[in-house]
Amino acid sequence: MPPPLQLQARSTIWLFDLDNTLHNASAHIFPHINQSMTRYLEQHLALTRDEANALRKHYWQRYGATLLGLVRHHGTDPQHFLEETHRFDRLHQMMVFDRALRSLLLKLPGRKIVFSNGPRRYVEAVVDVMGIRRAFSDIYGVEQMRYHPKPGIRAYRHLLHEQRINPRHCVLVEDSPDNLRTAKKLGMRTVLVGGGHRHPAYVDLRVRSILDLRRAAGRLLQR
Repeated sequence: MPPPLQLQARSTIWLFDLDNTLHNASAHIFPHINQSMTRYLEQHLALTRDEANALRKHYWQRYGATLLGLVRHHGTDPQHFLEETHRFDRLHQMMVFDRALRSLLLKLPGRKIVFSNGPRRYVEAVVDVMGIRRAFSDIYGVEQMRYHPKPGIRAYRHLLHEQRINPRHCVLVEDSPDNLRTAKKLGMRTVLVGGGHRHPAYVDLRVRSILDLRRAAGRLLQR
């Protein structure tokens, strides 16, 4: 029989954020989406460019997602908004990621799910470009969360209910401390990806790069 740690690793469910966790979205993807969102607000709310940009940032800061502000205050159709603001003619040219990630994910024991605030179609396109789709048992976009994005607790509860999984078997891997805080409240273990010096109490493990995860996973699973 395998040692207890190996058994625990196999039963672990890894929930991976997408943008700025599995790939670098800040380089090209996020600027493109921000511009698309600003144009959307200009056109559909009859705002100037500066007004639209300011409102986009305001809703993002207040609700954690521009989408939530638009739905709550303007009755925006969330599916239309997401389709219009996540169009990419040359997505593969905008992607910045490490090709060693594919090997890491395939060797990491346990079930793996992408858990992203992005629309599912976009998430699927990104993981396809990265060549990592078969590493995941499922992909969760914001539609599966009923348009309630992280860090709102409803997003997590939708995933846990539909996948029929115990949060104590889950590890959330994220670049956002706010999203990890919610996960910890539910009983998940948490991994913060990225530079900086903050290590909040609700973060179980911090790695500078996603590629450091496999080497550090043993320490995490022993907690």
